[in-house]
Amino acid sequence: MLQTDKQICIPPELPELLKQFTKAAIRTQPQDLIQWAADYFGALSRGEIPPVRERSERFPLSNWAELTPDLLKILHSRVGGRLIIHANELAQMWKVLNLPTDLFNGVMNVGHFTEEIEWLKFLALACSSLGVTIAKTLKIVCEVLSFTHDGGPARIPFSTFQFLYTYIAEVDGEISASHVSRMLNYIEQEVIGPDGLIKVSDFTQNPRVRLE
Repeated sequence: MLQTDKQICIPPELPELLKQFTKAAIRTQPQDLIQWAADYFGALSRGEIPPVRERSERFPLSNWAELTPDLLKILHSRVGGRLIIHANELAQMWKVLNLPTDLFNGVMNVGHFTEEIEWLKFLALACSSLGVTIAKTLKIVCEVLSFTHDGGPARIPFSTFQFLYTYIAEVDGEISASHVSRMLNYIEQEVIGPDGLIKVSDFTQNPRVRLE
C-alpha cells in the first residue's frame, strides 16, 4: 500500500455545507438521491440556486407528477420576474417539481424554444395543456400571474393579457388576426378600467367577448 505524508485539508465550512445538504435532501425527498446530489452541488458550484423544494411546496406525492395551476405558480415565482430564462435552468426547476419530462419537451417543441426561452410564452403554452379552450387557458394564466393578495379577483395588466392572447391565438392557428384585434380593441375601450388591469370575469362573463 502506498504511503503518503500529504494531509487532507478539510475546509472549515464543510460541516455547515453538509448540514444544509442533509436538510435540503429531507425537505425535497428526491427519487434519485445520487443524481439529485450531483445537481445540488453542481448548482452550488455554479453559483445557482440548488434544486430544493420549499416548505410551501409540500404537495401530496400523487400530485407531483401532474401539472397544476399551483405548481405553475411556484414555477413562476422561481423564475423571479425574468422575461428570459435559460432552457437548462427551467428544465431543472421543472425537474425539482417532479413534472413529466415529456410535457416539458412538448412545450419546448410547440413553442420552438431553444436555449433562451421567453418565459411568458412558455407559461402560456404550459397553461394550454390544462385549458380546453383559449378562454380557459387565459383564465389559468391570469390566475398564475395575478399579483392580487387581498382575496379579490385575479387580475393582470391588460398589456400582458394582450401579449398572451395574441401569442396563444397565433400558435392555435385557427383564429384570424382580425378577430384577435377586434376583441382586444373592444376590451381595451369598453372593459378595462382606469387601473389598466383585466379580471378573469372581464373575458369569461362578458357575452361580447368571444376569444375563440
